[in-house]
Amino acid sequence: MQPKPVHVSLIAIPEASASVLFGMLDLMNAFPQMQGIIPGLPEVTPFEIEVVGEAAGELTVAGGTQIRVHRACRDVTQTDIVVVPALVMLSWKTGRYPALVDWLTQRHHDGAMLCSACSGIFLIAETGLLDGQRSTIHWSYGSHFQKLYPRVPVYPEQTLTIAGDRQQFISCGASMSWHDLALYLVARHNGESAARAVAKFYALQWHRDGLQPFITFEGRRDHGDAAILEAQNWLATHYSVADPVEQVVRRSSLAERTFKRRFTKATGFAPMAYVQQLRIEEAKRRLEVTRDAADEIGWQVGYEDPAFFRRLFKRVTGLSPGSYRRQFQIPAYAMPAPDPQPAR
Repeated sequence: MQPKPVHVSLIAIPEASASVLFGMLDLMNAFPQMQGIIPGLPEVTPFEIEVVGEAAGELTVAGGTQIRVHRACRDVTQTDIVVVPALVMLSWKTGRYPALVDWLTQRHHDGAMLCSACSGIFLIAETGLLDGQRSTIHWSYGSHFQKLYPRVPVYPEQTLTIAGDRQQFISCGASMSWHDLALYLVARHNGESAARAVAKFYALQWHRDGLQPFITFEGRRDHGDAAILEAQNWLATHYSVADPVEQVVRRSSLAERTFKRRFTKATGFAPMAYVQQLRIEEAKRRLEVTRDAADEIGWQVGYEDPAFFRRLFKRVTGLSPGSYRRQFQIPAYAMPAPDPQPAR
């Protein structure tokens, strides 16, 4: 007997990312074509996927892409999985989609899993169901999300978070980590071998090291402390000098204890920890764009001890300098060919 399909509702609103919507549709509908291509693929429970929105019909999503909404949310009274894709926006405005928020709440009460890719978590958070539940989101949206939903603990460095008493809240971080979400859903409903088959078929890789390596450090500057902001501006170009904290304290004309207390309160980092973040961020940039040896880069950003630099780099980014370079430096085959020399 053919197993009952797992019903998936993909949410479409004007801010929705077309790439995530179409990507989820393609990947989770892949099993029929894979059956004839991949030998030994186990029998799987198929996914039945619908695009759901406020109203049925044509909808223009982010980037001007047209997508067809199969059914209005009010007409979908039963579903197993709801996925809110990444949302392309400058900031989230609460209260725009009350019908969808009510529908998400009801589907959760009926037993559905609520999943978000990247900034899609903003819509789910409006239900209040995520209060106290571990979540993740793209790091660039983290501070805005926490201001709107301070009761939701969010960890942008994590690829995937699974929360709830029945593991019903799933969120993934960066937009393209929707691959991890889709593979997780395949594994959860069809087992590890099916998830491996999908990963091989589409040449997908899990973000096993988390998303910390992708996060760009930007010290907080909206704190309103002029003396600390001046110190941050100086450190931005003098992070590599010897004894940077001692020098910046002296420049501030504040007592050392007062400076450190105000700096930590304003930025969220102790002064030396802040300097280390600046140094590692510059080391990341140099690993990406130069061929300099890692130990040389460590010296350039202010570390005389190569072993200490390597340990600190891995603690901050989750990767060794060599692994970071392999992941983020453009590979030789993708580099543009040099211009041919003119004939003489």
